[in-house]
Amino acid sequence: MITALHGQTTFHNNLMTDIRIAREAEFDALEIITPKLLRYLDTGLKAEDLVPIFQQYEIRPACIDILGDIERIEPEEYRQLLEEAERLCRVARILDCPTIQINPFSGLAGRPWEEIIRLTAKNMADIADIGKEYGVRFQLEGAAWTPIHSLAQCLEVIDTAERDNIGLVLDFWHLWATRSTTPDEIAKLDKSLIYGVHFCDGFRPEPGEEWPDETLLRGVLPGDGNIPLTEWVAAVRATGFDGVCSVELLGPKAWEADTLEIAKDMKRRLERYF
Repeated sequence: MITALHGQTTFHNNLMTDIRIAREAEFDALEIITPKLLRYLDTGLKAEDLVPIFQQYEIRPACIDILGDIERIEPEEYRQLLEEAERLCRVARILDCPTIQINPFSGLAGRPWEEIIRLTAKNMADIADIGKEYGVRFQLEGAAWTPIHSLAQCLEVIDTAERDNIGLVLDFWHLWATRSTTPDEIAKLDKSLIYGVHFCDGFRPEPGEEWPDETLLRGVLPGDGNIPLTEWVAAVRATGFDGVCSVELLGPKAWEADTLEIAKDMKRRLERYF
């Protein structure tokens, strides 16, 4: 398995610091979050300048996370979506980063299910075609509070998109929090469909409660929340998956801690379970 530090875990760091901390915490890779990457690039710095830094610290860029709101259908918003996709794909090729995460959110909420799937899949296919030109693949994450959130729904939209460079990221919290995906379903997956795993913990609202900001539910280290991690890890291992597993932590209090110590603790807990 390839262990990765997720840039959300060290949210207030810059990208250069994330690369160094990933090495010092003995990870193999870094999952780059888009806000840090774009902030770096928007200063005029070049993606090419990051290549020797990754090499110096012997850290591989595993994924760029995320290209979001991929269900955009208004003409100007759709044009911007494809521009964002191409920009991230160009950077991914420069960095030799194989994967970009994509997320549909709630822009189509309230529409008929068939329409949500059709429109989202159409955009996914268009994004995947851009990625194909750059040698990039895409991992789909279904956020817990959005129309496309369960494993079955993610598989349905992937099947509808009909592109061979779209797979899944299994985010433990998102899948568990919706109460609509079980470890047994994960254990039956073809491992070739799994591009990544987000190893995380947290809490969830009671049935019928409104979704709060997810940072209010996800600010705990793995093992300190309510997810039965042993079951979820066993399900992933049952597939034979041996790819990228990122440790992800979202929480304002945790973000104010020593990020190196948080990263080291996350790595220890990942090893304890896997």
